[in-house]
Amino acid sequence: MGELEQGSPRGGVVRGRLVEGVRLIFIALFATGGFLLGGTLASESPSRALAFIFLGAACGFVFGGVVGRLTLRAVNGLERELGRTPAPQLAGGVVGLVVSLIVAGLLMIPLLFVPGFAAWPAILFIYLVCGSLGARLGKAKYEDIFGLVGMKPHASVAASRGDLHVMDTSALIDGRVLDLVATGFVSGTVLLHDGVLRELQAVSDASDPRRRQRGRRGLDVLVELQKAPTIQFQLIEEAGVLDVDAALVRLARERGASLITVDHNLAKVAEALRVPVAQINALASKFRVPYSAGDEITVRLVKEGREHGQGVGYLDDGTMVVVEKASERIGSSVEIRVTNVIQTTTGRMVFAVLVTEGEAAQAS
Repeated sequence: MGELEQGSPRGGVVRGRLVEGVRLIFIALFATGGFLLGGTLASESPSRALAFIFLGAACGFVFGGVVGRLTLRAVNGLERELGRTPAPQLAGGVVGLVVSLIVAGLLMIPLLFVPGFAAWPAILFIYLVCGSLGARLGKAKYEDIFGLVGMKPHASVAASRGDLHVMDTSALIDGRVLDLVATGFVSGTVLLHDGVLRELQAVSDASDPRRRQRGRRGLDVLVELQKAPTIQFQLIEEAGVLDVDAALVRLARERGASLITVDHNLAKVAEALRVPVAQINALASKFRVPYSAGDEITVRLVKEGREHGQGVGYLDDGTMVVVEKASERIGSSVEIRVTNVIQTTTGRMVFAVLVTEGEAAQAS
């Protein structure tokens, strides 16, 4: 679904009309006040009465502009907050608000027998407290509310818990984001800027075969992500965008979302603006295997392995190390050379030989 962004021309026109509308209301109110005041103080002087009308209109123009901008700021804040809230939570908040207002109406009945100067402040207080409390409870307990009527929120929304992400073109072309989604590291709502779609289409239509293949892979990744049950996409349309990277950083900053990218320079710009960044390359480096074939390390052998002659030790992080022809060295620390590293669902396993055995094998 498309949304009007603050930087888009159409969104600026709508917000300008909001300010002008509030200003016109204040001009009408103040001009009417000036007319009434002028009719009272200068009923016999039409020119003075007209001056009061113009003075009231001028005051309304000034005060209306101030109030209009304050109203615009409040509307923008409310729009950002609603954009970060999933639809089921909004529906739950509305249900809670309606129920709480009904309860407030019942609590108000005894106050109708109290004198008005004391009753109305108490009634206003009851409505404000009950409405705020009901909306918050409905938003927090929306799953239970839907469950009472036999409904269940969409799985992707329930799993997101309000998580927002902005994904750039490089992350889609890279493709590893599919694994992050499949393993649950990325879930929630993904804000997809239409500039990213235009870039993917441009790359997939390029004359260079390699570049065209990369663009089509990005489109394939996007299609696969659409099928994922733990995330949902929200299309953000913004006309007249020349710098897509700047638009993505601005979108993430305004919506309170994290930026998913492979572009190192874009990640640095986002970090400079205090935008959370999920850099796929940095994440992959954090989870890379600490040792590879040929590395020499020291380990203490503590027991025999399953096969004859094997010795087993453990690294500081608990990784099991199986050393061939090292059963006689159990109970001591030995120098070993890594021959293979296997990643399993339960962790890593390192296979190695004693350094002297490794040198003998290379000599032969």
